[in-house]
Amino acid sequence: MNQALGWLLGLKNVKSIDEIAPSLAAPWAAGGTFWVFLALAALLVTALVFYLKYQHRGSRGARLALGLSRGLLLILLLLTLADPVLRVSLTDVKPPLLYLVFDGTDSMAIQDEYPDDRQSALAQATGWQAPDGAAGKKPSRADYLQSLLGRERDNLIARLAQDKRYRLEAFVFDGNTTSQLRKLELRPGGGDTPDPKHLAAQLTTSGQVTALGAALNDMAQQFGAGNLAAVVMFSDFAQNSGLAPIGGPSESSGSPATKLGVPIYTVGLGAAEALDLAVDLQTDPKMKRAERTKVLAKLRQSGLQDRSATVTVTARKLSGEFGASESAEILIGQKTVPLKTNLETVEFPFTPEDAGRFEFLAVVEPLDGEIVAENNRATREVNIIDDYLRLMYVAHEPSWEWRFVKEVFHRDKLIGMDGFRTYLASSDPQVRETNVLFLPTLTPKRSDFFANDVIFLDDMPRTAINERFCGMVREFVSQFGGGLVVITGPRFGPAELSGTPLADMLPVILDPDARLREERPFRLRLTSHAARYSFMQLGDNDAENNKAWNNLRLLPWYQPVAQLQDQSYALAEHPTDLCRDGKTHQPLIAIRQFGAGEVVYLGFNEMWRLRRLYGEQYYRRFWSQLIYRLGMSHALGAEKRFVVRTDRQQYRVEEKVTLTVEAYDENFEPLAGEDMPRQSLAAEMTVPGGAGTADQLREVAVPLLRQGVFEAQIPVYSDGEYSIRVKDPIANTFSEVRFDVTGLSAERRSGVRNVRLQEELAAETGGRSYDLTSVDRLPDDLQLQAITERYTRNHPLWSTPLWFIALVGLMLGEWFSRKMIHLQ
Repeated sequence: MNQALGWLLGLKNVKSIDEIAPSLAAPWAAGGTFWVFLALAALLVTALVFYLKYQHRGSRGARLALGLSRGLLLILLLLTLADPVLRVSLTDVKPPLLYLVFDGTDSMAIQDEYPDDRQSALAQATGWQAPDGAAGKKPSRADYLQSLLGRERDNLIARLAQDKRYRLEAFVFDGNTTSQLRKLELRPGGGDTPDPKHLAAQLTTSGQVTALGAALNDMAQQFGAGNLAAVVMFSDFAQNSGLAPIGGPSESSGSPATKLGVPIYTVGLGAAEALDLAVDLQTDPKMKRAERTKVLAKLRQSGLQDRSATVTVTARKLSGEFGASESAEILIGQKTVPLKTNLETVEFPFTPEDAGRFEFLAVVEPLDGEIVAENNRATREVNIIDDYLRLMYVAHEPSWEWRFVKEVFHRDKLIGMDGFRTYLASSDPQVRETNVLFLPTLTPKRSDFFANDVIFLDDMPRTAINERFCGMVREFVSQFGGGLVVITGPRFGPAELSGTPLADMLPVILDPDARLREERPFRLRLTSHAARYSFMQLGDNDAENNKAWNNLRLLPWYQPVAQLQDQSYALAEHPTDLCRDGKTHQPLIAIRQFGAGEVVYLGFNEMWRLRRLYGEQYYRRFWSQLIYRLGMSHALGAEKRFVVRTDRQQYRVEEKVTLTVEAYDENFEPLAGEDMPRQSLAAEMTVPGGAGTADQLREVAVPLLRQGVFEAQIPVYSDGEYSIRVKDPIANTFSEVRFDVTGLSAERRSGVRNVRLQEELAAETGGRSYDLTSVDRLPDDLQLQAITERYTRNHPLWSTPLWFIALVGLMLGEWFSRKMIHLQ
């Protein structure tokens, strides 16, 4: 009954019609309903009068019926002009929507090595046959997939679309820096009925990275998943870029896979096991010249048990000032290692003899049988400092935090006695002038101030902070990438910074009327974001980390704020007290990016309590890791005056290298166009020669982008190691950067399918996992329910089959009746 009524009203797949309310949509009729009904009555009366008074043939009953028929026909015609509309509340049923997502990255072009029986099974399952004239051709992963989609018998796409009657939409993900979805045509010229061979012909292998998390996010945000029932993903699942598809960044948002809200059925392509040897490189993230350290090379092997591999570790300088002997590689060590287990760790001792930015390279010689050799090398960039990190600690008076922080950094090898300086506003001016630990003024000359790497701002009254200091701190963080740590105390509090240029730098929004809260002691609580920051990880595992933070015990007070700034992260919070929005817990430790640098906020100065029971172990770890993060992320000391960098360390042939130079004079004032001849910096690029040819030297002009920043886009057309030397017009010296250009993508770093990720992605979302030999079970396993939607809409009545049938029926009925009684 509902289906029939739905058809009469022009509604498809209607399960039930809950309510119908007619109305007139034409403007002239909507505002004059009374006059419309009066006109309808007049038309009916006119038709009756016409037949009863002016027509004499036939009985009175017949003429009365003809009059009613003519009147109703005129009424329908008038109502058509009035645009009749039905407000219909109904329940609609749609076939399940299924997304087919295909991997379009370079790894799909890998030709896997299989045993003969496995290769025969794959050929039978997919219908793959070697093309004419290429009998010995080894199929790639993409070849197998295209054969599976296009085979004639038991076609997978046809079974899903025709047998299961699912609505299909197809996508491929590719891209150079992240994975982006592209919608595929189901058939030539468009349409909803898929043509499997046309679909297979659109698959490509041009993508340079696999970012499954980005592809899933793109699926939800760009194409929508409101009516989506399930996703079938065909891939090798070799995730190598961007956000992971499972294991969400926070408990509130979830992973990209779980946010999609539907089961994901995964179809794996590529060998699950292969002969492969890969190397990873681990170094100390910070090194100091002339101090011994170690470099670790980790060899991971599959199928190469009991064979031996030779690993070589070298280093080369990437930037800084280069002497004649500094352009060559530094050999750190070479060892031959027996592969007894799946993971072998090789240690190389190293004592840096020079400072600057270095690239460490580990290379393991390929072994017979490996299908991918691109993962036989690994690189890591390390900043080796020559002297020390420079910290400036600003406070009104000594506190426990000030005392213990000073002791920790005095004993730190990267800071030491020379790297820590403090300004105490309440100290004797004579002490500030004579004691080398103290700074005589809050605002030293620019060259000294901007040579700092991290600035601490402890509890200070507003009257002790001048505008020049605030302005230089903003410039120090935003332009030079310096770090700022704001520590609040019980005496003055963060409200003293309200209205200053420092206020909007903080990760929190200050409340000028807020006062110290010390009503009840509390235990600090870590947030989910804390796991992403090394200085919040005080132990080697979760249990030790919790033990360390619990060592703070109950904190007696904290300074409240209005709320958290946008694009900021609370790393620790109050367990019960809320911000003014009534939802967010009061942040106690928070961080944000501000320009090129970072700002960390502490809503208390009681971190010294970490020393209880365990001495400096956890206290030192917190402050050292925090300083390394803030201080080692940019050029150190006076090197911030002239910084040369490229946007990446590795490029592919025909890409463009973005060369950026941040240039300042002796007083750290930005270089402007009038200071430069031709408003550009002079540089020269060494282009590697081909086989048997010498390197070429090419002059490059780096034009002024804005005051203090010069930038050039440089295309590269051949692979090899490049270097660019930029002349510092102030010091009259050269700074150099180096980078590699390769024709290979990240997709070739792994030769095997990531079976673990494939299975976890299916399990976490409620789907199932297959390979090419078992994917024929997919249509039977998919038991998707039709989508039921309840909605209300205005449906034009004049365009429905019911309206057409009524009009034609009345006209034909009147005509036939007139013929029967012989009316002209």
